[in-house]
Amino acid sequence: MAADPLDVLRLTLMQEVLPVGLAVVERARRGGPREVLAAFDGSQADPLDHLRQEGEPLASQVRESLDRLQPGLGNPVLKVEVRDVPSEPAVSVAAPSLQVEADPAELQGTLERIADRLALLESRLLGEESGTPFSGTPSSGNPSSGAAPSR
Repeated sequence: MAADPLDVLRLTLMQEVLPVGLAVVERARRGGPREVLAAFDGSQADPLDHLRQEGEPLASQVRESLDRLQPGLGNPVLKVEVRDVPSEPAVSVAAPSLQVEADPAELQGTLERIADRLALLESRLLGEESGTPFSGTPSSGNPSSGAAPSR
């Protein structure tokens, strides 16, 4: 896509020339020609870049004021080319279960298992507080799991 020369010129003026010009005007207002020439005394490697950075805050205000007058005047809208790209189904790594509709019966069973495990955990925590040692898994029922054999 070929760029319009007038748009390129306007963008260059707004982004490059305006900040330098405003910095020069501000220096002239503050200290006269001597202050303007001080920017070119050799102490800076790139005096124009230094002036551009110095004038950028004021240039930004001017561009915003121009945008309030007419949108796109101060901060030129850059032309872009938009193409339709065929989309692929998104695969979520973090929560794959959210993409599949859950069966209500399966969901109910999962919730009941969670409730049973929470009740078991709560009973173990309460048993530990009362002095009963923490036992192994309740469903195993074998003495090697740490649970005392029942008599």
